[in-house]
Amino acid sequence: MPDSQITKSFSAASITQEAASALIVAASTAARDIGIDVTIAVTDNAGHLKAFERADSAAFLTVDVAIDKAWTAASFGLPTHTWTAIISNDVVAQLAHRPRLVAVGGGCPIIDNGKVIGGIGISGGNALQDQQAAEIALRALGFEIKA
Repeated sequence: MPDSQITKSFSAASITQEAASALIVAASTAARDIGIDVTIAVTDNAGHLKAFERADSAAFLTVDVAIDKAWTAASFGLPTHTWTAIISNDVVAQLAHRPRLVAVGGGCPIIDNGKVIGGIGISGGNALQDQQAAEIALRALGFEIKA
């Protein structure tokens, strides 16, 4: 195939700084309403940190966990709570050894018009509370929720 007929690039949608910051505010409000002190991380479509906030009383370990939850969610476009079932399959069990993979609730892909544009990760409550806060924030901004 001649070089002139090769597609050399493609456009990839990614979350804006404005939307990432708005998600931080919405997630912080949701966490406060649930009654938990959390760390919130938002990544772009490639898993790079875009926005971040840690409540004064959130434990220091929540920093890395929130960032890694957002990274995990953005990586395959799957919520982190689904990973426990995925890695229980012997065929893909080795993925559990990936250093940043988090297989508990609280990380959700950020989906706009069917495309993963980033990930949000919340850490500080139990896994269900973290997941609920993330989903509430995504709904508040009109993003799609993947079950």
